[in-house]
Amino acid sequence: MMRTILWFFYFFAYLIVAIPSLMKATRLRRQGNEKGHEEHVIKVTKNWADFLLRKAGAKVHIHGLENVPDETVLIVSNHQGNFDIPILLSSLNRKIGFISKKEVKKIPLIRTWMEHLDCIFMDRSNRRQAVKSILEGAKKLEQGQDIVIFPEGTRSKGGPVSRFKKGSFKLATRSKATILPITIDGSYRLMEANNNFIKPAEVHVTISKPIRVHQEYPDMDVIQLAEIVQNQIEDQLYHEEQKKRTV
Repeated sequence: MMRTILWFFYFFAYLIVAIPSLMKATRLRRQGNEKGHEEHVIKVTKNWADFLLRKAGAKVHIHGLENVPDETVLIVSNHQGNFDIPILLSSLNRKIGFISKKEVKKIPLIRTWMEHLDCIFMDRSNRRQAVKSILEGAKKLEQGQDIVIFPEGTRSKGGPVSRFKKGSFKLATRSKATILPITIDGSYRLMEANNNFIKPAEVHVTISKPIRVHQEYPDMDVIQLAEIVQNQIEDQLYHEEQKKRTV
């Protein structure tokens, strides 16, 4: 319990200590210094993510960094737990925006950092607003901003991967951005598996080869594309499970 209490203390304390960095990010963006803004935001958010993972006792193993292409990508990941976002920020060392539920926009400081990451806030209960968010995300991808989606829509908490929602894959078909599949294995053991108490755990992050099939076949159905990406992630989870059994 003490680790959990301390972790949340560090979480909010870091946000307060980082206020000058937040002001600098705002200043750089107002000045139109996009390169400086991007470098600054990447540095601060990665340091924040690394710090929180250390305090949680997470040992993150990253596989497949060589598969990250030098181009804008739509990052598609399974979603096991609350630590998935800092894990991705720490592992990729890129400025990545997330598709987030609109409720997060009410949290001070976090909201502003997410705006600097070019995150998109989606109201899933409002179909028209959800469509607008997809169009906004596709535009950001076309402009060179990496975007992350968790197409399960909710945390699996270590259970089977839920069926990927097809709507989020319109981000790829509209923007023609390359898809980068990422498999997270073990993040739920940091919190969700412990009745939401934080405990040390090992996490494996596997970056698979980019998927560009929707670029080769522009008329590809989003349902088919979602199945291709989900199969890739599920296969990787299966291989990770087989490795554990042979150790």
